Amino acid sequence: MNIGTKIRNKREDMDLLQSDMARLIPMNQSNYSKIERDIQEPSMEQLRRICQILNLDPRYLLELDEFETISQKDMELLHDIKILIEKHS
Repeated sequence: MNIGTKIRNKREDMDLLQSDMARLIPMNQSNYSKIERDIQEPSMEQLRRICQILNLDPRYLLELDEFETISQKDMELLHDIKILIEKHS
């Protein structure tokens, strides 16, 4: 399952509209829709907010198993996410 589908499924489970998500992130609703359709990748800040709002673990979105070998690129992304979360918490 791709990132956009995971985000959409969780949003729908929480009875939120795309417009609700866009307002909470904040971002344009049209661009948020593109994230759910995997046309546009979220920025680090947008990804952080999506995970916060939907109570999602970034590892779930990135399909990282706890015992899976993590690539250097994924480690850098997780490090950036951690810094953003700490900075804005």
